[in-house]
Amino acid sequence: MDEAVTDLPPGRECGTCTLCCKLFPVPELEKPAGRWCRHIAQGRGCGIHETRPEICRAFFCQWVYNADLGPEWKPEVSRFVLSIYPGSNSLVVTADPGAPAAWRAEPYLRNLRRWAEAALAQGDQVLVMHGARATAILPDREVELGEIGAGDRIATYRGPGGYDVKRIPAGAANG
Repeated sequence: MDEAVTDLPPGRECGTCTLCCKLFPVPELEKPAGRWCRHIAQGRGCGIHETRPEICRAFFCQWVYNADLGPEWKPEVSRFVLSIYPGSNSLVVTADPGAPAAWRAEPYLRNLRRWAEAALAQGDQVLVMHGARATAILPDREVELGEIGAGDRIATYRGPGGYDVKRIPAGAANG
């Protein structure tokens, strides 16, 4: 953790968890999403922590920063990483390819649906990412959105039967 970060809840640190070092791409290191970073020391953390790229320094795992999340939400336990999508308040669940459905277990899915209801009321979303494929979490169901490309948008709206969601490909007319 950066020394400048001082608002962490007591007892919250990555420790032996390194799942973010597998799930996210790090272009500066030519590391693709879904593969372990070559600099990871399993069970110990980043082998280049002091000189790691800015993209790694700027990442905020919600388990580390949110004291309301119990130990079952720690990524090495849950098998997914919770983060806030940059520029929004939307919650992203990035699933470990080795356990792609772990988020569907309890207590996770129940809470994700509850958080989705609160997020939707504020114009935000809860999304599960499996590589480039997305699943939107709604209060009453999940919606597979398929592969999300650069510039694609995800639109959530309230219809007569409740919330619905769709992927709008880049370049498509609004709507």
